[in-house]
Amino acid sequence: MKLEPLGDKVVVKRLEAAEKTSGGILLPSGAQDKPTQGRVLSVGDGRLLADGTRSPHQVKEGDRVVFSFYSGTEIQIADEMLLIMSEDEILAILD
Repeated sequence: MKLEPLGDKVVVKRLEAAEKTSGGILLPSGAQDKPTQGRVLSVGDGRLLADGTRSPHQVKEGDRVVFSFYSGTEIQIADEMLLIMSEDEILAILD
């Protein structure tokens, strides 16, 4: 199934949660925090401006991004949990 975001929306896959603490203690899945970093899988056409043109996205497919804990809407597609969020919810692009 293909997921194509509309307008200024982007599809992000969260990075995997840390399974160990820095001290080496294994964390059960219920105690792991959801990561606030992910990879952009696809982007929409861009925000529609008042003059009818579209503003290009600042992020592109494959970018590693940072977002807040409560950003986006989680959806499940083919056994994968993905986030659909507005580009405005992305805080930074990591190199």
